[in-house]
Amino acid sequence: MPDVEDRMPLTDPGDAECRSCRPETSAPTRDGASGVEDAPACLIDTVDDVSKLSNKVGKNRGLHMEEKVSPPSSLEDKVKETMHNAFWNHLKEQLSATPPDFSCALELLKEIKEILLSLLLPRQSRLRSEIEEALDTELLNQKAEHGALNVPHLSKYILNMMTLLCAPVRDEAVQNLENITDPVRLLRGIFQVLGLMKMDMVNYTIQSLQPHLQEHSIQHERATFQELLNKQPSLLDHTTKWLTQAAADLTMPLPTCPDTLDSTSMASSSPNEAVSSPEPLSPTMVLSQGFLNLLLWDPENEEFPETLLMDRTRLQELESQLHQLTILASVLLVASSFSGSVLFGSPQFVDKLKHITKDLMEEFKSRPEEALQTVSEQVSQEIHQSLKNMGLAALSSDNTASLIGQLQNIAKKENCVRSVIDQRIHLFLKCCLVLGVQRSLLDLPGGLTVIEAELAELGQKFVSLTHHNQKVFGPYYTEILKTLVPPAQALDTEVESI
Repeated sequence: MPDVEDRMPLTDPGDAECRSCRPETSAPTRDGASGVEDAPACLIDTVDDVSKLSNKVGKNRGLHMEEKVSPPSSLEDKVKETMHNAFWNHLKEQLSATPPDFSCALELLKEIKEILLSLLLPRQSRLRSEIEEALDTELLNQKAEHGALNVPHLSKYILNMMTLLCAPVRDEAVQNLENITDPVRLLRGIFQVLGLMKMDMVNYTIQSLQPHLQEHSIQHERATFQELLNKQPSLLDHTTKWLTQAAADLTMPLPTCPDTLDSTSMASSSPNEAVSSPEPLSPTMVLSQGFLNLLLWDPENEEFPETLLMDRTRLQELESQLHQLTILASVLLVASSFSGSVLFGSPQFVDKLKHITKDLMEEFKSRPEEALQTVSEQVSQEIHQSLKNMGLAALSSDNTASLIGQLQNIAKKENCVRSVIDQRIHLFLKCCLVLGVQRSLLDLPGGLTVIEAELAELGQKFVSLTHHNQKVFGPYYTEILKTLVPPAQALDTEVESI
């Protein structure tokens, strides 16, 4: 039998290219939405640690379960494929025998029945009774003993039931199964699609339970922290220093760097100007500045805020992603000043430059100068060839040398273009905390529009992390900020949700 695990979707054992797809957010079934009380049995099979799941959901609004897939050509993948192919070949031999041997088919039908039942909501009693009757194990065994088990007829019934239960995203996959006439291939396909449907239901249920899981996570984390604070009253010392520094930072002007590129390409846009302009101190603004400071935290500084210790690894990952985007946007901005609007207006051309730069990001961490030298050479060649292909004037030798030089200078931390881009990404993230990600994306400042998709991903991760942290530790932050923000300046007396 194929190995079936409740914690992962059932995929075609022989399909090395099979991958799970993200489900739509709508309910997988077609007969009405479900509530928390309608949680299907498959969630119980998939999630056995509510506390662990609630913590994940609390910090990641887009959390979804996925199939565990072995790396292609790995030993595990080859062993699984060999075993699964052996099973399906054995099934084919059994059904082709005279008389047919239905032992493996009966086991498959039994598992398919269990999966179909696991996809039902508690209130779907009529469908449950229908499936129990149509796939009654004892009745199927009796038919098999008399050689009267009609596998194609049962497969047709299963397909009809899958059509009723699947999410719209699976319609095409189920319809494709209807064109398969070979009974073994059809059962194999049914097994695969049912696995995806099972994971769809799990993810939908997680989304339905998300508010309750988030609240559970918030209350659990806060209670745990309070217990530690009761035993160690100094547990908020580093958090107080962190917020004190954030309040001080808001009273200091941002460092400036004279633009070396065209002023229009570096012009700032309204949302970020609104965020960076002087404003009266408020608890929310101080906390937002504090979260931004964590993305610049010196790894040698051990005075990390106690309330964010559990998130330190994730913050370091976000800082690394921000750094990579700074380099990427800097390279693209310099390249655009030499490419012209016609060439740089081509999404295909911009994507090529992105791939060139992204492929060398890992090398940049250890050898920034060498990495930027390679990038500069490849980018200049790409610009030269693309201009030539479009019948435009190629770069002169002086312009080529200037392009390569400016790209190589991005390796230096004090590089002006890099500094400006870095400031603007930080301002974008601050705008995300104040206005939200989608609104912040509406009017990006110059130099960032070419990395809009990447910024959206970074912004959502950052906002989700800070939102959850603020929900958990908001009461503690409020008490600290009362001592930092004068009452006359505080527009809000409590830390609100970001």
